Amino acid sequence: MSWIEEIEVTEAEGKLAQVYAELLEKRGAISNILRVHSLNPDAMASHLDLYMRIMFGKSGLSRAEREAIAVVVSATNDCEYCVSHHVQALGRYIKDEDILQTLASADGLEVLEPRLGNIVIHAEKLSSAPSAMTESDLDPLRAEGLSDQDILDITLIVAYFNFVNRIALGLGVSYSAEELAGYRDD
Repeated sequence: MSWIEEIEVTEAEGKLAQVYAELLEKRGAISNILRVHSLNPDAMASHLDLYMRIMFGKSGLSRAEREAIAVVVSATNDCEYCVSHHVQALGRYIKDEDILQTLASADGLEVLEPRLGNIVIHAEKLSSAPSAMTESDLDPLRAEGLSDQDILDITLIVAYFNFVNRIALGLGVSYSAEELAGYRDD
């Protein structure tokens, strides 16, 4: 699971028991990336709230675009945990294995259709070279009709997955095939 102590569902009390119960009710399972927060249930609840807002909340970005950002950022950071989880989710929306592989490798992104390509190219640059970003990096996004709120949403998702990748990589969070298949995607 990870390199640090984690509290199991059967041993959880108080706030942690409440958060675990909500996760099981809403998502059907508790991901290891959230379970690793079990020593700090308030952080777990805040993490989950941010995730649900940026990945499932109202946005001009489609669910597929949001999952594609997650995959590309995670691939850029070599985070196998997050790539595996979000390629699985993205496969619900994109059925083309070549596109999924392109996104999962974060390589050859320029061959994607223009809107998705510009979104994930932006996400890759913001992840790999954040200090190199300039205002002109927003031009290709605006040319695809993305609003400033859409651009903010892209940036929030990129920042979130850079954050989560560092949790997964820094604490050795692992996954299993059972974990990948165990979620409801409401």
